[in-house]
Amino acid sequence: MSVLVAITGRDNTKLIAQLQARLPSTKIQEWPDCNNLETIDFVLAWKAPHDMWAKLPNLKAVSSFGAGVDSIDLNLLGDDVDVVRIVDEKLAQDMAEYVLTHVLAQKLRLKEYFIKQTQHQWKPKRAYQQNNVGILGFGELGKACAKRLIANNFTVNAWAHTHKTSNTVNLFYGEQGLQNMLSNIDYLVCLLPLTKKTKGIINKSTISLLPNHAVIINVARGEHVIEADLLKALEENSLRAAVIDVFEHEPLSKEHPYWQHDKITLTPHCAALSDINSVAAQIAENVERLQQGITLNNRIDRTKGY
Repeated sequence: MSVLVAITGRDNTKLIAQLQARLPSTKIQEWPDCNNLETIDFVLAWKAPHDMWAKLPNLKAVSSFGAGVDSIDLNLLGDDVDVVRIVDEKLAQDMAEYVLTHVLAQKLRLKEYFIKQTQHQWKPKRAYQQNNVGILGFGELGKACAKRLIANNFTVNAWAHTHKTSNTVNLFYGEQGLQNMLSNIDYLVCLLPLTKKTKGIINKSTISLLPNHAVIINVARGEHVIEADLLKALEENSLRAAVIDVFEHEPLSKEHPYWQHDKITLTPHCAALSDINSVAAQIAENVERLQQGITLNNRIDRTKGY
């Protein structure tokens, strides 16, 4: 059994050390400083180079380094390759805290007051009274966010692709359901997996269905938002504000208009960062399950992409 870590854009030294400690009899290598690629059975990947996959003839399983698998081109993998993702309870709680914090910050006008502070302006205003939150996506992260928002007296609605049940959240499905939900939403939170169907879902059309006082919070993937449509809506006051944690190209270029926009709160993809201990434990368990011929944990449906 041989494992390949193919995670670009970060120092993987601690992660590999933890994996090796948990899997002492397993050979663990890091791309591109690796050899004997024909022996690789398992890959831990995040934005791995596309030309790498064809060099792994005996690949049996791939794990994303995050909660989503959109950084992996599933079309480049053999049909018999299992694909799994990270499911971290702490990740869900971190996301819930981030979303609640920014919904409250927008409700309490904190962005406005930060700007007024730089201008030495003393102009108090009442907090916004609207309390309807809409969540796009109702998986583990969406449910955790909904629970935290409800505990803080927000009314929560959620839109999902498949039928789900909830005693506390108003659920919507399909194109018509999305339209029905958006017309009454004050804070729209995107937590969708990135697929061909969800790419660009926040666009001119969907934004036009929101009330003019609505705030968009994107903590899923940058590609969910058509940037030009979002910026235009903010300039035309058909949208009050936006909180953006994820971007199509990261890190965000210094020239990007988001940086200086007074209606945009920008954070550096930090809403919910994977805990290295949890990641290492999950990866090690799945490597052992693969060795034992047992079904892997947290497998995705490759036909859906999540």
